[in-house]
Amino acid sequence: MAFGPPAMGYDRAITVFSPDGKLYQVEYAAENVRKGWTTIGIKSVSGGVILAEKKKVTPLIDLSSIEKIFLIDTHVGASFAGLAADGRILIDYARRLAFNHRFVYDEPADIEMLVRGVCDIKQLYTQHAGVRPFGVSLIFLGVDRKGVNLFKTETNGYYFSYLAIAMGAGEQPVLEFLEKNYKKDLSIKEVILLGLKALRAASEGPLTPETVELGYITIDEKVFRKLTAEELAQYIVDAGVNK
Repeated sequence: MAFGPPAMGYDRAITVFSPDGKLYQVEYAAENVRKGWTTIGIKSVSGGVILAEKKKVTPLIDLSSIEKIFLIDTHVGASFAGLAADGRILIDYARRLAFNHRFVYDEPADIEMLVRGVCDIKQLYTQHAGVRPFGVSLIFLGVDRKGVNLFKTETNGYYFSYLAIAMGAGEQPVLEFLEKNYKKDLSIKEVILLGLKALRAASEGPLTPETVELGYITIDEKVFRKLTAEELAQYIVDAGVNK
């Protein structure tokens, strides 16, 4: 009996498993994440940082209009790699979860609760006919009663906690750099500089405030902030990634 290519027929519906137990549409979604813009998350005992690159896909695009790092609540931020439209929808969903929790309980939501809520939706879209998986992975960074938390969501609805993580087109060189240089006891400034150097390892050219977006949170303040262009420019010079 002749058989066609391994994926033939098994990727036409999300509800169909292949003979080797895979959902091909979920794997296709993960491939889309791997082609996204490089995004990095790093945490230490002092706090954490999220960095995302921004590429000039067309000569006339205004990079300042592109937002890659988002405030979910005062104590948590997030970014994504993959389909931007999917990421925007899930970011808005996470915001609603955070605001509803704060309204009902008068306290900030735990980071893992928000991540689990988003992943519940992502998993739901892997088991119903007529829909497709979300083609995006998200990094969540925040401080709650458990301390500094860094999570990455997968396209299949699973999630992991990390000390440092990267996703997107530059994932491999960034992870190799972080595995060699990461330490748990870094100050927040050292984490920012480490993140910029890691991003430079996967970048085709020097970093500028126009092509990088960076958000951070400290264990003491518990407030997620985004660096201004002026602050980011100084950190880029300090990290030596401007050339």
